[in-house]
Amino acid sequence: MNKPINLVVLDMAGTTVADDGLVERAFAAAARRMGSEPDPMLDHVRATMGESKISVFRHLFGDETKAQQANTVFETAYGELVTAGHIAPVPGAREAIGQLRAEGRTVVLSTGFARVTQDAILAALGWQDLADLTLCPADAGGRGRPYPDMVLTAFLRTRAVEGVDRLAIAGDTSYDMLSGVRSGARVVAGVLTGAHDREQLEQHGATHVLGSVAELPELLARVEI
Repeated sequence: MNKPINLVVLDMAGTTVADDGLVERAFAAAARRMGSEPDPMLDHVRATMGESKISVFRHLFGDETKAQQANTVFETAYGELVTAGHIAPVPGAREAIGQLRAEGRTVVLSTGFARVTQDAILAALGWQDLADLTLCPADAGGRGRPYPDMVLTAFLRTRAVEGVDRLAIAGDTSYDMLSGVRSGARVVAGVLTGAHDREQLEQHGATHVLGSVAELPELLARVEI
């Protein structure tokens, strides 16, 4: 029998949270506020879904002051959409997280958003106590995906397992997959409820591709046999 997987790091938007395209809507608001047309930039935004949002703006604007201004507008716009009720759990996500914890696994929710936006999402869903820990890039020294820093921060902070071979991650983007691979996680599960398709997830290291995070408890039970 394989060692049990006792630490699970889950992405939020697109994986456990359905946000109905709010990232692109908030980005468009930020681009227009900065005097730019959003359409020429959207391909890059879509390709880098899952990355720390400030990193995306640094690439697009090439100037730290402008990037910080755009990120502030983006986070504000996204937060307003969240507060207005434009998000919901991915079907079965809450139940899956509950099952994982009931099985004795530590569950961490991670995001590329700033802490204030992450907290707004958690409050809107009533998820403040759903997971054992929540992380944003600032909690990991400022580097978000595709770096492994948030996954490794979860490993260090929770002390739930003695090695990364007992760790699983799940996400909906190529950058989620890269961060999982680079962390050494045994299970790097892509889900098809968000930004990227099966081919993109597999190309970037997915060990498994699931219809949704609701299938994750069953997958972990299988890989532990």
